[in-house]
Amino acid sequence: MNTIIWVHEDCLHPTGPAYMAYPESPSIFVFDDAGPVMSLKRYVFIYECLLELPVVIRKGDAVQEILGFARRHSADRIVTIATPSPRLKRIQQKLAQSIQLEVLAYDPFLEFTGTVRLERFSQFWRTVEPYAMLEEPRSEGDQEVAIPGSNTNDAAAGS
Repeated sequence: MNTIIWVHEDCLHPTGPAYMAYPESPSIFVFDDAGPVMSLKRYVFIYECLLELPVVIRKGDAVQEILGFARRHSADRIVTIATPSPRLKRIQQKLAQSIQLEVLAYDPFLEFTGTVRLERFSQFWRTVEPYAMLEEPRSEGDQEVAIPGSNTNDAAAGS
C-alpha cells in the first residue's frame, strides 16, 4: 500500500506519529486558501517548523492539493494526525470520501477537559497556559508581576 502523510498545523513535529509509522512516505503541507486568516508571525512560525520536516509545501485548496499529491505518488492511503480543529476535521472527512484515510492518535500537549476557543492560538493559550505550565489557574484580572527590587530577597541580596 502506497502512503503519503498529510501534515497540518497540529502535527508540525519531525518525530510525530505519522513520521514514526511511515518514515519513508512523502509528505505534504498545504496553506489552505479557505483556512483562517493568519498573521505574518503565524505564517513564519509554521513555515520555520516546516523547514525542519521532509515535506512538500503547497498553497491552495487543501483537499485538491492533498489528493493531487496522492495521485502523483500513486498513493492509495493518506495518513495524518488527529486534531481538535473543526476545520481540519472537515478536510479529513472530505479526503476520506475519495481515498483511505488513517488518522493516528497523538500524545496531547496537555490533558485539558474545559472548553477552549480554537480560532486563534492566543485565545487557546490564555486558557490552557496555567495547566501546561503546571501553575494554578488565575482569573483574568489577577496577574502576578515581578518588579525588580520589590522583593525583600532582592533588597537583601543587594546589600
